[in-house]
Amino acid sequence: MRSYLGRTGKEADLANITLVDDDENIVASVSLALESHGHKVTAYHDGAAGLEALESTPPDLAILDVKMPRMDGMEVLRRLRQTSQMPVIMLTSKDEEIDEILGFNLGADDYIHKPFSQRLLLERVKALLRRAGVDGLDAEPAGESSKAIRRGKLTMDPARHESTWDGKPVKLTVTEFLLLQSLAQRPGFVKSRDNLMDAAYDDQVYVDDRTIDSHVKRMRKKFRQVDPEFDAIETLYGVGYRYRES
Repeated sequence: MRSYLGRTGKEADLANITLVDDDENIVASVSLALESHGHKVTAYHDGAAGLEALESTPPDLAILDVKMPRMDGMEVLRRLRQTSQMPVIMLTSKDEEIDEILGFNLGADDYIHKPFSQRLLLERVKALLRRAGVDGLDAEPAGESSKAIRRGKLTMDPARHESTWDGKPVKLTVTEFLLLQSLAQRPGFVKSRDNLMDAAYDDQVYVDDRTIDSHVKRMRKKFRQVDPEFDAIETLYGVGYRYRES
């Protein structure tokens, strides 16, 4: 798993971003906007070529279009998540909510609907890079949130973005890690979905309740792959979630 720690010096001015979209106009405009803010952009026009590049030369962040030839963005994301937890933003021109929910279930960190403003995209990229600790920005300020957490069988190391359950590694995306960290910091205390949104997303990023539910569902699935009896994340219907330390 690639580590997404903050960088220093000249390298901190740049983030390596891979853009995969078959619309040449979007590729040109998005690349120009990102490069004007100091990022290095590598673009691909179909999903198969994009996936090969993402796996062979992992960037700091990927932006994937949903509808593409040879391999659509959902399939690229599904295959990518088998080996990598790099931050991913999905682009879609579809209005169907099922596509967005599916994307989050597959492990997307954020979603942007076409048409979108360049300013919105830049803000979302900046927010996700900050959460991931890339672009020379710490994912969290020094303090309680940067300390290692041990809760029963769970161990989380925010500095290395690593989590284990009973000594076995569990690979989490940036968003999943921040959500679990928020819950595990205060075991037994209920966190509403709004609380969890604040923990995992910047103020300018809006997500609805189902997004949080999708991330939690995916987290549980990952932990149950290493421990079928995992039940540390409790749902309190109509209220939120809490971490139960056994």
